Amino acid sequence: MINNKFPMTVKGAEKLQNELINLKNIKRPNIIAAIAEAREHGDLKENSEYHIAREEQSFCEGRIKDIENKLFNAQIIDIKKIANTGKVIFGVTVSIMDITNKNIFKYCIVGDDESDYKKKLISINSPIARGLIGKSLNDIVYIKTPGGSVQYKIIQVEHI
Repeated sequence: MINNKFPMTVKGAEKLQNELINLKNIKRPNIIAAIAEAREHGDLKENSEYHIAREEQSFCEGRIKDIENKLFNAQIIDIKKIANTGKVIFGVTVSIMDITNKNIFKYCIVGDDESDYKKKLISINSPIARGLIGKSLNDIVYIKTPGGSVQYKIIQVEHI
């Protein structure tokens, strides 16, 4: 089986690593303690605390495996170590201006697991990012949206 590496920012990797540490060192021991306490209450068939704790344990262990797999298969990209040529690549923070109404938007292009539109973190696989990748400062790009094609000008590319 061939594992394909997928891009992730340094911040995204750190966030996952912190979640993994929390799950392994805090959440997992708490769940184990809850299971042990629930077992002391007797009959496990009708013990809702026990079943809830076991379900929580299953979710926790699944999340631990998921995070470990993501970190193992991640290609961590530190954008600060890449020279800024004005080209839009993974990890950059790009400012674009809607040509029609002059509104300015600023996004950081990140991996799928890191994306959070409310925080202006857009997935490398989003329509906006796909339209911007490979373009350069001052280029005009056309992004297809549900409401039609929108024309943007790239006004800033930052490696922050």
